[in-house]
Amino acid sequence: MTDFAARRTMMVDTQVRPSDVTKFPIIEAMLSVPREAYVGADQLEAAYVGKNLSLGQGRVMLEPRSFAKLLDAVDVQPHEAVLDLGCGYGYSTAVVARLAEAVVAVEEDATMAADAQGRLSAHGVDNAAVLAAPLAEGAAKHGPYDVILVQGAVETVPEALLAQLKDTGRIAAIFMEGSLGVARIGHKSEQGVTWRYAFNASAPVLTGFEKATAFAL
Repeated sequence: MTDFAARRTMMVDTQVRPSDVTKFPIIEAMLSVPREAYVGADQLEAAYVGKNLSLGQGRVMLEPRSFAKLLDAVDVQPHEAVLDLGCGYGYSTAVVARLAEAVVAVEEDATMAADAQGRLSAHGVDNAAVLAAPLAEGAAKHGPYDVILVQGAVETVPEALLAQLKDTGRIAAIFMEGSLGVARIGHKSEQGVTWRYAFNASAPVLTGFEKATAFAL
């Protein structure tokens, strides 16, 4: 029988801590949430590997290092409301729910969204809800949010999504520029959103976050 608890500790000790992620709440959350409970049945043995894990349909669960560093950079606080875009089967939502007051997760695939809600409920995550909707639309009726997390890469972020951030709110996303990707944190003020470099990372670009291609005759 696989000792997932030991793998979870090893993941934190070899992938998270060495990446300069030292905030205790993040370490505690990633040690507590069973990552294997939020992957496909055929992915159990790969749940703790140090790479993006395929969820099908061009989607991934972000590698532990990238996810932890996003959380570290965006610095979710216990009183905050978080929008988690592209939650997959719910792992990111389960972790963030331990850091925030409330989490609204959005998943485009209705079957996956229902599956994620079921897994979260089964593990007692009662301060999060999963909605089935296009990722790029977010969930405006439950906003505005203190923090928005994008579980995948973007080329551009729709204004409609940025509008769901509170003033002084933060958004974390991985921007793909060709084959290279960088994680950035956007800080919202009255002047708009200012993006700052956080670290290098890569992931597939999510549907609805592609740059419009210029049409040429």
